[in-house]
Amino acid sequence: MAVDVTNPDPEYLAFWREYHLCTLTTPRPDGSPHVVPVGVTYDPEAGLARVITNKNSRKVTNVLAAGPDGARVAVCQVDRGRWATLEGRATVRTEPDVVDDAVRRYAERYGRTPAPNPGRVVIEIALDRALGRA
Repeated sequence: MAVDVTNPDPEYLAFWREYHLCTLTTPRPDGSPHVVPVGVTYDPEAGLARVITNKNSRKVTNVLAAGPDGARVAVCQVDRGRWATLEGRATVRTEPDVVDDAVRRYAERYGRTPAPNPGRVVIEIALDRALGRA
């Protein structure tokens, strides 16, 4: 079921604000999917999803390998019969204010502030598709 990325219905948005681990799927350089568990925050007003991670992670390597336009990715979460997927173009952001904002959003959703990490970056996903049933 298609959802408006920047104007989701209240149930869909509430589902993205609950505590759920998600998956991030990035393309490897050979085109095969790399799927890993992550925490995701969804900002419909900006049309963005964000994943905080270490700059040396495979997911960051995959996004960077796609080139300056970024990689086509998907994030997904499932809870019994409810599910939600966000898709878009991912880029890696390293600016301290962007990283700090992403950490704040993560702490708000997941109820804990991650330990400081000087290698932390943000995979920022410019969303163009949302699907789900919440």
